[in-house]
Amino acid sequence: MEPRQHWVRRLHPSPDSDVTVVCFPHAGGSASYFHPLSARLTPRAEVLALQYPGRQDRRFEPALTSIDELVEGITEALRAHVDRPLVFFGHSMGGTLAFETARRMEPELDGRLLGLVVSGRRSPGSVRRTTVHLRDDAGLIAEIRELQGTASTLLDDEDVVRMILPSLRADYTAVERYVYRPGPALRCPLYVYTGDADPQVNEEEAAGWAEHTRADFRIRTFSGGHFYLAEQSEQVIAALREDVAGFQERSRTGAER
Repeated sequence: MEPRQHWVRRLHPSPDSDVTVVCFPHAGGSASYFHPLSARLTPRAEVLALQYPGRQDRRFEPALTSIDELVEGITEALRAHVDRPLVFFGHSMGGTLAFETARRMEPELDGRLLGLVVSGRRSPGSVRRTTVHLRDDAGLIAEIRELQGTASTLLDDEDVVRMILPSLRADYTAVERYVYRPGPALRCPLYVYTGDADPQVNEEEAAGWAEHTRADFRIRTFSGGHFYLAEQSEQVIAALREDVAGFQERSRTGAER
């Protein structure tokens, strides 16, 4: 098991915050992607962003190719950060990881997981058979260009492409081989954020998340594609701030569905 501190980045320390928002990056993504969000949520909430193996300062570690392996490492790391109530926020592949980590940790957190926000990800029961991880390097980069997840100028840099390809392929391998195993629904609220032009998630696939919580469920739709949260950053941050506050209020009042 990797040392716990390797997995977690505290981007803007906020020791007086009364809630922690844990951010799970997308395929090929890194903790630094959430730096702007962290800056805007602090000091109301402290943001912990996850750093998966195989990227940035962990680039010399082998990237993991299994959702289960990633969840195992994340869960072990987060156990050192449960002194405050938690909210999980995951985008794309990060949505799947946030969901599976919530399923794993909720029983031991004893009500301290206030809510889960899944962004840009179809529900676990909505299956699309995709094989992006089997494409050659050019095909893999073409997929990222289409989703507009990385600036085109970066993808034109051969050194950058060579650096990100191993972790990107590993992430796509993990998420495309992921198989949902049915289990009890979460007790915490589950909200879904989605872009109205996201080719990865349609309305039915977003609505399917409702069956995975026994508490409140909500869908927020933003203008944009798969990376709408970059295009609509102000609106997304405002929504997340509002929803985190709502989760906290629900916890204080003991509201139940």
